[in-house]
Amino acid sequence: MWNAHVESPICWWYIVRTCCSGKSSRSRFKAVATSFALFFFFTSPGAATPQHVVSTFLCTDEYIFRLVPRDHIAALSFEAGDRHPVVSTIADHVAGIAEIHPTTETVLNLHPDLVVMYQGTMPRLHENLSALGVPVLDVPWANSLADIRKTTRWLGEKLGAQERAAALLRAMDAKLDALRRMAKQPPVRTLLYEPNGYASAGGVTDELMTLAGLSNASPDLHPTRAGTIPVETVIAASPALLIFSGETEMPASQAEFMQHHPAFAALAGRTLSVRASLIPLACPGPWSADTALTFAQLGAKARALAKVRTHN
Repeated sequence: MWNAHVESPICWWYIVRTCCSGKSSRSRFKAVATSFALFFFFTSPGAATPQHVVSTFLCTDEYIFRLVPRDHIAALSFEAGDRHPVVSTIADHVAGIAEIHPTTETVLNLHPDLVVMYQGTMPRLHENLSALGVPVLDVPWANSLADIRKTTRWLGEKLGAQERAAALLRAMDAKLDALRRMAKQPPVRTLLYEPNGYASAGGVTDELMTLAGLSNASPDLHPTRAGTIPVETVIAASPALLIFSGETEMPASQAEFMQHHPAFAALAGRTLSVRASLIPLACPGPWSADTALTFAQLGAKARALAKVRTHN
């Protein structure tokens, strides 16, 4: 049985020597790395509840930051605090937490007792960590609010954070209840227009739009295989509500220039064109309900504009 309190350099030398004896250089490396990984895992206090958690991807950062005590977070991905551009809902709150570009060496140097990865991302890193015996938790993508509930509860159990997970879902449900009271019918025909002309559609985004009293115009505009819609098509369609992602009036990157095309001026008086942050939708989770409330408020403004246009 493994001794979870092996701390003596002599004992550690003996373990490595035993693992490596009679093996090729590659096998010796793998054996040493595996020994280190096992050592870090089994000597960490409170094995049932992770004490040194590393998140390797933006969408797991969002969950780990909210579910794991700050002093138990060994690192988040660099995207968590990135400001060029801001892509996470927690960018203003992660100062002081290590942010990494995940590699096998970088992750191992943090001595994690759990690495949380988004399912299907960074396959080489996943393979290396698994081969070295490092515990890895794969988080699935959520395609619906039901998926969000399932994933949040599951992560709460895996991370020993059931109450934090329940609190996230209570907050989400409170917002959705408010949303249902705000939403009106018939739905407002809406297009979410992102950098490079991408048009968001499907999954949680469509579900939240429907709850907010909006209908997604994107499928009827026949996006390209890349999911983009030309400016000319948007203008010809004249959706009742056009939401540009981002909150600044000036483009911050080349990709955002399409959102600032002067041709959109032709929609004045027939389309409510606004800018709003769609960041909470980038990684579906309980926090995504924040954008749904924004949808409902913008839908009310679009209906008001339509009434004025009808009376005139």
